[in-house]
Amino acid sequence: MIRAFFFSVCVIAAAANSTFAQAPPPSAPAEAPASREWQSLSPDQQHLLKSYQDKWNTLPAERQQALAKGSQRWLSMTPEQRSSAQQRFGQWRSMPPEQRQELRDRWQQYKSLPPEQQQRVRQSFQRFRQMPPEQKSELRKQWRQMSPEQRRSIRQAPPPPRVSPPRSH
Repeated sequence: MIRAFFFSVCVIAAAANSTFAQAPPPSAPAEAPASREWQSLSPDQQHLLKSYQDKWNTLPAERQQALAKGSQRWLSMTPEQRSSAQQRFGQWRSMPPEQRQELRDRWQQYKSLPPEQQQRVRQSFQRFRQMPPEQKSELRKQWRQMSPEQRRSIRQAPPPPRVSPPRSH
């Protein structure tokens, strides 16, 4: 369960990643994506997606677009980013289906938040990541000891004011 919690936090953090923030929000209702020809993919994308070549024309246009976009994102990653992505994908595959569904639901909840609240979630996650390991461990312990009602009230409460360290002149 802790692993699921951290994975869900990672999913939320991914939303803050600049690679996800590059696509502009749709300005009009989304139209069904057009089918994509195999030849329109770059040679690197074709190599990466070679297992789909024979069935490419039978895939729904949405799937073609998702694969093309994902392959382009993969090709733009550094080796470290690729290694990290492979590790996270391995964790995802090892999760039970119920846990994956719970994380999908959490992701949808996050995506349905107003932008300001999404920003608060990203900021909270960044603060958590910067904490010393002992402090993270203590917070996890406190979280596990809370009742569902206490957890819900914390999720819905406004964030505490951020205290800046005193400046030395």
